[in-house]
Amino acid sequence: MPQWARQAGFGIRVEWGRGGAAVIGAGAACVVVVDVLSFTTSVSVAVAQGTVVYPHRWRDDSARAFADGHDAALAVGRREVSAAQPWSLSPAAIRRAPFTARLVLPSPNGSAIATGLRGATVVAACLRNHGAVARELTARGWGTPAHPIAIVAAGEQWPGSEVLRPALEDWLGAGALTASLLDHGATDPSPEASSAASTFTNLADVPATITDSASGRELAAIGFADDVALATELDADQVAPVLVNGAFTASP
Repeated sequence: MPQWARQAGFGIRVEWGRGGAAVIGAGAACVVVVDVLSFTTSVSVAVAQGTVVYPHRWRDDSARAFADGHDAALAVGRREVSAAQPWSLSPAAIRRAPFTARLVLPSPNGSAIATGLRGATVVAACLRNHGAVARELTARGWGTPAHPIAIVAAGEQWPGSEVLRPALEDWLGAGALTASLLDHGATDPSPEASSAASTFTNLADVPATITDSASGRELAAIGFADDVALATELDADQVAPVLVNGAFTASP
């Protein structure tokens, strides 16, 4: 990738999707995945309950074998929940489901990004845990030009395709984390990171805005408005899920 695309020289970088992760993640101290209305909020809720979460690519035939090999429960699609499989990509469903020590959580966006990264520490952030993640990363001395943090807004996919749809909720999640990082001593945000932070801090009502956004309306239309409400509870979880040996666990 050309040098201009890497946001080099900045302590906090922000980009979109798997392609953006590959570009700004190069040379970063860590890569933070933000997928607010599904994957990273589900990770935050599960890890806060003490569950170890294994990311896995969406609709991969190996997901069941992968879960069996790790003695883990397998999350299904939101509308596939049953008494036998009560865990899904819905964070509200995870909260309602019985406790499981290990959970395989496939998703087409956040999980696909997390499993595709190599050579950097991977962290799952959302609106529920942005403060805890910022405290953890700055405590490690990250968030400077010498040890940059790459924040990846996962985005969604347009129906019927794999084309990235930039999603407002993920931009706000990236902005919330950037603002918290700066509050905790991180420095030198890129223009992209500064813009995301300004969008978040200047917004009067983040939950209402996301509820009325395209993604919020999509979930409400299919009966999952409770996921939006849960995902927009700011700083409700005090965990920083870090990917260790293929699974997200609470940072010690």
